[in-house]
Amino acid sequence: MDTEAVDILIAGGGPVGTALALALEGSGHSVVLAEARGADTSGSRSDDTGGARSADTGGAAGAVRNAPTGDARAIALSHASRLILERLNAWSGIAATPIESIHISQQAGFGRTLISAAEFGLPALGYVANYDDLQQSLSAAPCSATRLYGAKLTGFDGSKATMQTREGERTFAPGLTVFADGARVADASGASSYSKDYHQTALVAWVKTAQAHRGRAWERFTPGGPLALLPHGAAYALVWTTGLDRGAQLCALDTPAFLAELQASFGDRLGAFVDAGARSTFPLALRYRREETQPHSLAVGNAAQTLHPVAGQGFNLGLRDAWELARLARDTREPGSDSFIDGYRRARALDRRAGIQFTDGLVSLFSNSDPLLKFGRGAGLLALDLLPFARRFVARRMIYGARALP
Repeated sequence: MDTEAVDILIAGGGPVGTALALALEGSGHSVVLAEARGADTSGSRSDDTGGARSADTGGAAGAVRNAPTGDARAIALSHASRLILERLNAWSGIAATPIESIHISQQAGFGRTLISAAEFGLPALGYVANYDDLQQSLSAAPCSATRLYGAKLTGFDGSKATMQTREGERTFAPGLTVFADGARVADASGASSYSKDYHQTALVAWVKTAQAHRGRAWERFTPGGPLALLPHGAAYALVWTTGLDRGAQLCALDTPAFLAELQASFGDRLGAFVDAGARSTFPLALRYRREETQPHSLAVGNAAQTLHPVAGQGFNLGLRDAWELARLARDTREPGSDSFIDGYRRARALDRRAGIQFTDGLVSLFSNSDPLLKFGRGAGLLALDLLPFARRFVARRMIYGARALP
């Protein structure tokens, strides 16, 4: 079996992996983008009528798209992510609903704050899109990387990567292997990792209310976890964090009973909840890689860190991973060298650590019913509402992360 030399092998063709391949355009490096799922050569796009969806990607020079996943989730994109996607020529194909303001409160407690895009001179704080739309737009952008569909990484020892493809096994000798998105192979890469089980589940669905959303998102903290409503088309994308048993019970209810439970948890600020789509749940945990023990390798996106969905930071942090890696790769001929990998880790350390601590801290602070913490949370929300500099700090972290775009 011949071994194929390549400068950068991206194992995982989801949104972060595909964005990395696009960002490497013009770098002078040869790039292989390997995606475990098959390609969609029909040219059709999935049709969505109100809820949320998902996907992953690959293809030959933008000629084909990856097949839709059918994942029924929406994805929150920060304003900074829009800037990156525009630079990758992947924004115009996304039908995104702008988030013009965010209302933050706690259930049965005082204190609330309102963050508005107009306060920061932005068209929107962020956007809500179908995952499939994002994936299809990324995979349709012109890209010279060699795209492999139906390719699963089965082995990696630092100097060689083995892929099982539909045509058989292929072996690559990459200068740098990047573990990206859903193609995580933690055992094969030898990564040292940290894991924390939140013992929570996220229930996702689309819901409709009697009142129009007018571009406002809602983050309401309850003792069981945060309840987020994100404007999405003419409806809301719901992300409701609860205990594991509670999540299963909510999924088993009929629609009227489910809407009644949602109304009781959220309140009457939007009038009545009048409809809901199919519900699904997924367990929540914090996972991140402390380091890579194999040489010539890095991880980005969910392969590097999987965060709680509170504040919608996960994908946006991963996209900044990809952008920074590609930016640094333009200035080296040896992207797999120890000096390059150390430089990337240093460049991403602050933003990555801040994103992990921000989301984990919110979960720890707000997902409980301790009366002293409840009072402190209320005072904190009130302070955010009264102190513009504090509100700007929080908003910038949500929009740009701990580091601004270069």
